[in-house]
Amino acid sequence: MIEFFAGHFDWLSDPTAWVALVTLVVLEVVLGIDNLIFISILTNKLPEEHRVRARRIGIGGALIMRLLLLATVAWIVQLTTPLFVLFDHPFSWRDLILIAGGLFLVWKATKEIHHSVDHDDGKENMIGQTIQISLAGAIFQILLLDLVFSIDSIITAVGMTDEIAIMYIAVIFAVTVMLVAVNPLSQFIEKNPTIVMLALAFLLMIGMTLIADGMGFHVPKGYIYAAMGFSALVEGLNMLARRKRARDKAAGIDAAH
Repeated sequence: MIEFFAGHFDWLSDPTAWVALVTLVVLEVVLGIDNLIFISILTNKLPEEHRVRARRIGIGGALIMRLLLLATVAWIVQLTTPLFVLFDHPFSWRDLILIAGGLFLVWKATKEIHHSVDHDDGKENMIGQTIQISLAGAIFQILLLDLVFSIDSIITAVGMTDEIAIMYIAVIFAVTVMLVAVNPLSQFIEKNPTIVMLALAFLLMIGMTLIADGMGFHVPKGYIYAAMGFSALVEGLNMLARRKRARDKAAGIDAAH
């Protein structure tokens, strides 16, 4: 038994392996942002008493899927094997999964943007048993996207290192960060309505990126996250400006009295 575990931790004395571990941890945390935004947006649509439960189930599902996929690394690698060629581009199972996930994200983000713009579409009228159905539906959608993001995450991990222990550590750490961050992120999005539209726009962009990646047009992740970071910075400045105007207005009213 000791020899078995020792064989998986020979890399502890290898400095390059530690560099790979740190790099992979950071990469997995960054890749988890997509998953986290989707979970936050979706669970905020639920009644308050169901939100924490749905988030825990969603992130727990992400962890279980990632660990199960890691246990089948040989099968995961085969997902990149071409199945057929269309328009001179070889499509693999990974490509098809990314395209399907991207289409789902585009549909979901577009639907939520429409609902944010037009509140009179009847959704507020759903009461009684439909609340439980919406909880089950939210969990199903979260787990569905967990699968897409998990496959992309594990394929990235496989491309970074051959050490299975490093992959497990990076994945567990990244999902733990997601678990810690999901409630504060969800509450922040809920308290700032303009952030909701920005987050939905992020989901729309992520969905289009997944589709493009599946079609063979790889968009470097750095460009995507740089755009997201810049947009978040601009929105943060807008929030500060709005708060300052609100304070100045309140101070003017108090001075008038």
